[in-house]
Amino acid sequence: MPTMSNQNSDSDNMTTSSMPCPQADCLIAAGLQSRILVPRDEGYAARIDSYWCNSAKLQPACIVQPVSSIEVSKALKALADADQAFAVRGGGHSNWAGSNNIDGGVTIDLGLLSSTTYDPATEQAHISPGAKWKNVYAELEKHGRVVAGGREGEVGVAGFLLGGGNTFYTMRYGLACDNVLAYEVVLSDGQIITADASGQNADLFRVLKGGGNNFGIVTRFTMRTLPSGPIWGGFAVKPTTVMPEAAKAIEDFVTNSPSDPDSSLNFTVCHMPRFGGGVVVTILNNVAGVSSPPAFEQFSKMPDLMNNIKMTTLEEILPYASLPTDYYNVWYTLCFKNDASIIAKADELHTQLASEVQEKVSDGDFTTHCSFQPIPKAVGQQSAAMGGNILGLDKYAHDAIMIQVNASVRTRELADWARPRVRGVVDNIRAFAETIDDGVAPWLYMNYASPDQEVLQSYGPDNVRKMKEAAIKYDPKGVFQRLCPGGFKISTIKD
Repeated sequence: MPTMSNQNSDSDNMTTSSMPCPQADCLIAAGLQSRILVPRDEGYAARIDSYWCNSAKLQPACIVQPVSSIEVSKALKALADADQAFAVRGGGHSNWAGSNNIDGGVTIDLGLLSSTTYDPATEQAHISPGAKWKNVYAELEKHGRVVAGGREGEVGVAGFLLGGGNTFYTMRYGLACDNVLAYEVVLSDGQIITADASGQNADLFRVLKGGGNNFGIVTRFTMRTLPSGPIWGGFAVKPTTVMPEAAKAIEDFVTNSPSDPDSSLNFTVCHMPRFGGGVVVTILNNVAGVSSPPAFEQFSKMPDLMNNIKMTTLEEILPYASLPTDYYNVWYTLCFKNDASIIAKADELHTQLASEVQEKVSDGDFTTHCSFQPIPKAVGQQSAAMGGNILGLDKYAHDAIMIQVNASVRTRELADWARPRVRGVVDNIRAFAETIDDGVAPWLYMNYASPDQEVLQSYGPDNVRKMKEAAIKYDPKGVFQRLCPGGFKISTIKD
């Protein structure tokens, strides 16, 4: 096969190989030969290695890298017509095997669809699915604008937005998906359509706000933008002795959060042996640029081991929530009532998990954490005010806390060992929360969930019905249910 010709710099050096690849035949017939990478090609290994989590580094038979919506359409239709299994990769930051890659099938890699453009007339941003948030923000900052997007720069746009998306701006403007004004979507039959709130595809627009990859491939997100400016914030590292006092501080922060919707909190208890063991990392930000807002007063009184909180920029704070690359990451999530006793129990159970992993991983090359993130009832109300989504948050009557429990280890075998233990932490937190009236909030955050958690079911039966109806309407042959196994599938939910 000839050397690949492509004006995009990421693919200048890619070649296609003469190695037989029957899975690619339909793509070649569709005129996409120059976009294909097979395992012997120079660029193939680099794309696999660029996945953030080792769990996602599978071995597809080939990778196809479209450079336009039209080429996505050609690729998707060809794969559907050939009944060929495939995966879809946006930024490559999802952490579980099969979510954005596939062994032996075809991975549609959207990494060359990574542009961000700003329209000053509408104050809207048009963002491609393969972009990473750090690049989105850098481009919009040239215009003095920002969007309610990811809180970590390496996270990709598509998966984050299709899973809902918790942002620095959630209290004031709802989740990230609530700030999407339109989606350009490639359907399984190759049609390219637009879904927005008022057009003929308004039902699709609604279910894409948290419904994942059940309906088509989004090739452009149109988002409202906000004025950018200085941010007061950063991180403070504290000793674990701040617990359980900090549990009450978190509860109070969530209760009082409607009075300061510009302040956000990410409170994480961690165990990192190579950095001294157990610590607490508090990431505090005020996006209005208000120094030392009262919302953070209780946290500021707690002792610090390190503190870099200051007047700063979005670009500078993005790395603070980053996790290291090249680990196998086991994530589980849960949402529960804003109650200090549940927070304290979660901390206790995480400490037990850390001890177990420490005993198993004798060289100390691992991390565990439990992150506490506020989801006050005002978030659901704000989402509804912004037009609504499919998540069902507005149905829970109480302020809530979302957690992510994680173990990061170096081998697949250790990940398999850790998985039931991480799940056990979440199951035990749930059991404790169930002893409190309305202690468990039903919603599970797709972007933090393990594949064995019932994410779509957590949105509620009415929203499940809407997603099922949309999947049948926009993908009548069930291509994304049968051939695209990654993600949380609406077809797995029985009536």
